Amino acid sequence: MNPPDLRYSKEHEWVRLASDGTVLIGITRFAAESLGDVVFIDIPEAGRQLDQFKKLGEIESVKAVSDLFSPVSGQVVERNQAALDNPQLVNDSPYDKGWLLKASLRNQAELDTLMTAQQYEQYLSSEGSH
Repeated sequence: MNPPDLRYSKEHEWVRLASDGTVLIGITRFAAESLGDVVFIDIPEAGRQLDQFKKLGEIESVKAVSDLFSPVSGQVVERNQAALDNPQLVNDSPYDKGWLLKASLRNQAELDTLMTAQQYEQYLSSEGSH
């Protein structure tokens, strides 16, 4: 089950809006399970600009290297150093300890272009992914 307080992209990233207007960005459990054991994460440093649906980095598993796409536009505030040091956190806790980036949000209306948890579940079902 995907957390209902998040928004989801078709590329299987999630966004959690914090009370201070920043967002956490990570990948969904579906993405983590599809990748297999994550061994390396390449994400931008603090200060870098993100553009919605544009490539923001890469995630590498024992199976493959996959592109990561930003679900929103904004500026990187912080990288999750714990996940960079221990990429397995993405598999073990994709919605909690395994988040990737914290970013300032350039346009909060972009959140409305992303799927709710229910819409994301339907998307996975329609893609034959579930």
